[in-house]
Amino acid sequence: MFTAAFWGLVQGLTEFLPISSSGHLVLVPALLDMEEPDLATSAVLHLGTLAAVIWYYRGDLVKLLRFRSDPDARRVAWLLAIGTIPAGIAGLTLEGPLEDAFAEPWIAAAALIVTGLVLAASTLVPVGSRCLEEGRWHDAVVVGVAQALALVPGISRSGMTITAGLTRGLDRLESARYAFLLAVPSIAGAGLLETLDLADAGGLEASVLVGVAVAALSGYLAIAGLVRLLASRGLAPFAVYCVGFGTVAWILV
Repeated sequence: MFTAAFWGLVQGLTEFLPISSSGHLVLVPALLDMEEPDLATSAVLHLGTLAAVIWYYRGDLVKLLRFRSDPDARRVAWLLAIGTIPAGIAGLTLEGPLEDAFAEPWIAAAALIVTGLVLAASTLVPVGSRCLEEGRWHDAVVVGVAQALALVPGISRSGMTITAGLTRGLDRLESARYAFLLAVPSIAGAGLLETLDLADAGGLEASVLVGVAVAALSGYLAIAGLVRLLASRGLAPFAVYCVGFGTVAWILV
């Protein structure tokens, strides 16, 4: 039960903070000489973080259901659909190489340093003023490609997508809003695939459900904290963390 709760905390915090959940799920076991979370734990932890982002952005998601009658909702729905395509294509075509990358902790460490440098560069981008409803299809392509890059362990999905949104002139909070709404289909897809694999493997231990609760709560708090920090300081603190932790991990692994 403690192990499930530990991985729930790691998944919940790192899924939404721009510090790469995949990188931490590779590097933490390597540094602490622990086993990576098994299929059962991984599957339910994704469901926990999915619940967190759905609850935080429940107003936006409810509004999306009115896309037929609401032009703004229809535009956001199209932006989400377009933005999801690059990661879907990359995931299907690069499945083998990506699985190999997860087996090499040094790759995750190097990618985490790259994430930190990208986050540092984001502080140089002029703060935009556009809202998501003003987005265009090519904005969605840029952010979608950024999300696809995050399939590499150590590359932060939220960090890449928020930074990409900033380069398209979205304001900080709107960039985060787009990034997290775009995470819903990605997290749901990953959770569904792992749950199906889990069903084939034979089941789920009840103690692992502790992990989903911890992932949901910590994930919600991570989103709320990041949104608050973005408004005041941007992504600079996370750049320092990613470069620092990535460098230490690179040396030790």
